[in-house]
Amino acid sequence: MTEELRETLNRVEVRTGEHRTIKSYVLRSNTLDEKQEECVQKYYEKYGVRFVDRLTDPSSLFVHPEKPVVIEIGFGMGTSTIQIARERSEYNYLGLEVYLQGYVKLLRMIGEEELDNIRIMRFNAVDVLERMIPDGSIQGFHIFFPDPWPKKKHHKRRIIQSDFVSLLARKLRKGGYIYLVTDWEEYAEWMMDIISQEKLLANRFDGFASPSDWRPMTKFERKGLDKDYKINELMFERI
Repeated sequence: MTEELRETLNRVEVRTGEHRTIKSYVLRSNTLDEKQEECVQKYYEKYGVRFVDRLTDPSSLFVHPEKPVVIEIGFGMGTSTIQIARERSEYNYLGLEVYLQGYVKLLRMIGEEELDNIRIMRFNAVDVLERMIPDGSIQGFHIFFPDPWPKKKHHKRRIIQSDFVSLLARKLRKGGYIYLVTDWEEYAEWMMDIISQEKLLANRFDGFASPSDWRPMTKFERKGLDKDYKINELMFERI
């Protein structure tokens, strides 16, 4: 892997003024083995997206710019991401993830299948949305099983906060949606309370959403169900 590419993958945050922007992640190991480095070298230029500090039409990142763009924030290992993109090919998908192992795994799957409707970035979602994505340009946001940060003293680290929800709402087209899923019931109530206060959004359901038949069940989700965790889904629309 070239040093320029290695630096790109390791550059996951920027500074705004004198302060770092809010982090919504915990950075894990950056170690890649030889096969992983070969994967990055082979597929990054075609399917990876570099952060640029200017507004960029997200449709321009794809082979078919006429398709609406959906952004997934925190795609983990990418198994749901690739299945959704494969089966709902009428959309383009931009995945944001800072976990390097998951990023490389999804990059390999995209490259091996040669899917042209997925692009992925390894960068802080807040910075990408604030600095790269124009208002009113996104059809949907997927946030599946975000870290619930269960301890009360850590609630400020949760990605779903009022300012972040307002940011998502501004980036949506009218009629666009935010789709959230969690197996942590208290966090589900937290998200419902915060998102319901955003004036640009309306709940598509009377309370929590019905499960979408196109969202695949992950191993993580199955483990939660085996422990009798309740899966809560939220679907809000830009009005």
